Amino acid sequence: MTVMLPLALAACTPTVQMAAPKEPITINLNVKIKHEIYVKVDKEVEDMFSEKGLF
Repeated sequence: MTVMLPLALAACTPTVQMAAPKEPITINLNVKIKHEIYVKVDKEVEDMFSEKGLF
């Protein structure tokens, strides 16, 4: 019985195997991005741009 116990435990050892897929993984995402930009300009700078223009 003592000889059979180690053999029985070795025979029941679970095996886990991992392998990379053969085809590439494709992930489709639908993402909606919304952003807002707020610009605060001093009155003096705003007047300068209105007089001379930006370009």
